[in-house]
Amino acid sequence: MIPQSVAAKLVKIQRRFLWGGGRDQKKIAWISWEKVCLPKERGGLGIKDVIAFNIALLGKWKWHLLNHHQELWIKVIESKYGGWRGLEEGDRAASQSIWWRDLKRTVCQSYQGRSIQEGFRWKVGAGHRINFWEDRWISHDVSLAEKYPRLYPISLQQYHSISQMGHHTDQGWEWHFTWRRNFFDSEVDLAVNFLGEVEGKIIQQHDEDAWVWTGHPSGIYSAQSAYLMLREGGSAATKDQAYVELWKLKIPSKIAIFAWRLFQDRLPTKSNLLRRQLQLTDASCPFCGGMEEEASHLFFYCSKIQPIWWETTSWLNITSVFPSNPIQHFLQHSFVQVEGIRRGRWQSWWMAVVWSIWKMRNRIIFSNESFNGSKLVDDAVFLVWTWLSNLDKDFKLPFNQWSTHIREGFLF
Repeated sequence: MIPQSVAAKLVKIQRRFLWGGGRDQKKIAWISWEKVCLPKERGGLGIKDVIAFNIALLGKWKWHLLNHHQELWIKVIESKYGGWRGLEEGDRAASQSIWWRDLKRTVCQSYQGRSIQEGFRWKVGAGHRINFWEDRWISHDVSLAEKYPRLYPISLQQYHSISQMGHHTDQGWEWHFTWRRNFFDSEVDLAVNFLGEVEGKIIQQHDEDAWVWTGHPSGIYSAQSAYLMLREGGSAATKDQAYVELWKLKIPSKIAIFAWRLFQDRLPTKSNLLRRQLQLTDASCPFCGGMEEEASHLFFYCSKIQPIWWETTSWLNITSVFPSNPIQHFLQHSFVQVEGIRRGRWQSWWMAVVWSIWKMRNRIIFSNESFNGSKLVDDAVFLVWTWLSNLDKDFKLPFNQWSTHIREGFLF
């Protein structure tokens, strides 16, 4: 188990690398680390959560203890510590190795470790390995001893395996229960419910009992599937179409990260800086000066920027009202109904435009340049040509042909 202090230092290094802070300086963490660690198709960067992944790796020890009980080293563990049952129960040995103590604390006693525990289920075979009363084989939530606390103490078979609780007949499995005494009237209904619950269970004659992992269709545990279960809470995660499209694009990583932040409105626009209590002398848009600088205005609805989008969409004869939300704008731009459109190139063009807008914004603010719409478009044209030339093996157009016949470059 990685100590908490070490894990915290590793995360700090990761955060500093992502947001650019130095050893003695702290920069704004624009997006929560919890979200950064989400899969890319769900709005994160797919960065591993160090603590969760460490627990998922340690879960493999529990899996081996559950399913490889015939191996010599596991027999030694069972003899000294009680095997997998010893992990879940109180201390059996007076002295425990650091490895065993850490494994128990992490896999069975931590919150995330217990989440992994929920993914292990018994697959009942002949019932030789499963304790009828104390193992959770009918319901994963509770054992029969926990569910029927008034019946368990009066059973004479408290430590019996399933296979010892009955026998096979020509008609199938037949249960045989023995009790210390007759049921009280108040226990009769409980006994009826108990019998009804176990009667429907099929006990095989020859198959072995086995543990299965519910976190993967194969039923076999892996650190990757356990990590996904921890990150997604065991629920079916929905993918966000905008992020799926973003990470498929053949564009530089720097541009993809920029778009990722734009989609979540986490760029250092003046509006966002004010929201984080930074003092600004001027919060207006550097292009038009008439509105506060926030993402939807700066990139799409500024009076200086709107004509650029109208001009570029007219290349493909697109006439549409585009939304101001960055994600919705990108998706509508991506899925325009134009016959023969090369969607990847058209999406790359969107990225080149928003990046060029941002670069011009910075030059105006920090270098006192003036707004130049023609230069902005020229920059985007050259930029997307550079990306396609270097990253798209099917793109062969020289720049002169691309820049003078740009419509043809977006079509088959």
